[in-house]
Amino acid sequence: MPPFSKGRRSSTGPPARHGRRLFCRSLSLGFILLRTAYIALGSNMSPETNLRAAAQYLRGRLEVTAVSRVYRTPPWGYVPQADFLNAVIAARTPLDPPKVLEQLQAMERRQGRQRTIPNGPRTLDLDLIAMDGLVLRSPELMIPHPRMHERAFVLVPFCDVAPDWRHPLLGRTAAALLAKVSQDGVTVDGLRLG
Repeated sequence: MPPFSKGRRSSTGPPARHGRRLFCRSLSLGFILLRTAYIALGSNMSPETNLRAAAQYLRGRLEVTAVSRVYRTPPWGYVPQADFLNAVIAARTPLDPPKVLEQLQAMERRQGRQRTIPNGPRTLDLDLIAMDGLVLRSPELMIPHPRMHERAFVLVPFCDVAPDWRHPLLGRTAAALLAKVSQDGVTVDGLRLG
């Protein structure tokens, strides 16, 4: 057994847990880091159908560990449109953030997502909101999402799955961030994804 695996179970045993991260043993790759990805789901065009399809898609590609309740929320930004249904899914994955983003965008395209009007009506919107305590800033992806702390439609369902998650830049928990935003118009919807 290599020195770095001293005291850990063999590759035939269950994964070894170290702090908040889970490591899996692979014969060819060594240890693989599994991170928890927090994915926000939203739709206001056939939202029940699109959110169910997204949840099923994510279960087929990631290890879903928690699913929030579904919330009906007023549109943000561009106002003349139907209310949205929003949820958050927590899932463990060995994929790096750009690969997770690729999976999310593939599902959006599959459901007919077109990016024509900023903050406009959507068949499906899947956002990688956070990934453990990772901070990533690139032209394609920013983690944590740069405006998550301003948006009740993200924070309310996020707190269903991870109220104690701490924003790595702001130093506050999801619950503390939610306490600072208005929750006007955010109501629980009867749709169940979990």
